[in-house]
Amino acid sequence: MLRPESRSSSFLPWLVVGFGFLALALAFSARATLGLVMPIWTQELGWSRSFISGAAATALLIMAAVAPFAGRFIDRHGVRMTLALGLALVGGGCLIVSATSNALMFLIAFSGLSAIGFGIVATHVVSTAIARLFDRNRGLATGIATSGATGGQFLIVPLVAVVVATFSWRWSFLAIGIGCFALIPLLWWTLAEKGGSVAAPDDRMAAPSLWADISSIIRKPAFHILFWSFLLCGYTTAGVIETHFLPYASFCGFGPIPSAAAYGTLSAANMLGMIGAGWLTDRMNRVVLLGSIYLLRGLTFIILMNVGASYEILVVFAVLFGAVDYATVPVTASLVASHLGLRVMGLSMGLISAGHSIGAAAGAFMGGYLFDLTMQYDWLWFGSLALAVGAGVMVFLLRDQPRPFAEAA
Repeated sequence: MLRPESRSSSFLPWLVVGFGFLALALAFSARATLGLVMPIWTQELGWSRSFISGAAATALLIMAAVAPFAGRFIDRHGVRMTLALGLALVGGGCLIVSATSNALMFLIAFSGLSAIGFGIVATHVVSTAIARLFDRNRGLATGIATSGATGGQFLIVPLVAVVVATFSWRWSFLAIGIGCFALIPLLWWTLAEKGGSVAAPDDRMAAPSLWADISSIIRKPAFHILFWSFLLCGYTTAGVIETHFLPYASFCGFGPIPSAAAYGTLSAANMLGMIGAGWLTDRMNRVVLLGSIYLLRGLTFIILMNVGASYEILVVFAVLFGAVDYATVPVTASLVASHLGLRVMGLSMGLISAGHSIGAAAGAFMGGYLFDLTMQYDWLWFGSLALAVGAGVMVFLLRDQPRPFAEAA
């Protein structure tokens, strides 16, 4: 069932799902490309892994700062304007990166301009739009749309690796930047009708101030469980694996193309895991589902510690980790909708996603720091295992509640 104002086009909800998928695929591929070119920049430009990891961590901190405002923005202005703005920022930053060898300009472009775009073209923005449009199969639709965060990389990142190996790393960022700008007019025109705004229905009336809503949200115990578990989620996914999986594969002796192929396998499994988790979200106890995902994720780091020179074990890790990687997103989004409310879902998801980015920044930085300190990744994997298990235990303190209807937004 759709909200009345969305029924003017029966295809609109699924168009939003499709554009959400594509936008996330481009934004997350730009972030993944940083890990792919890290060894090349170290040799060609003389930048240390600590510097590049620090740039990634800075970008994640910027994303954390932007996330709540991006959530508020979609609460007020809808998905069309929000995604168009984010794509323009991501694309502009990538174009600048492709044209520079200056470290300061790289930081301004990637850790500044693109980072703001990453904070806008984010899973919490897309999941909020989906929650506003869907009643039945909300979890499945959320899983499909947000799977673009990794599923789109199944094709894009290996293609980027081929471009890097055949031409130059500059062409990879150039291609992603062009792709972002090409998607904007298509998205803007297709979602031009009134329903494409996907804003909360009571946004037309007087609403509490931003700080009043934040105060109300942070007083709820459910928020703190979801916030801190998602912060640990960010450390073990976007921080550790998204930033350091490809450099780790290179450290183990695998070339750019097989490394990217393994990352693409992880992304494909991730896409299936997100869709599967979304489907299960509509059908089972969400607390049990989310806690189990975190516990299983922690166990996969044991496999990663034992890769050695075996490409087969690297691929096994990619498949298993991918299945429980971003699978937390549709479940967390559903719990936010039921425990914190649809009216402030964008803001709530923005605050929680800010925690995810803070955790990711810590993971990205610690990975580079620990490697430069010890010349190995073992301590990073041990820490990630412990934190993932801790997140799972934390989630089991939450109680499941009935799922809200879209009309109740």
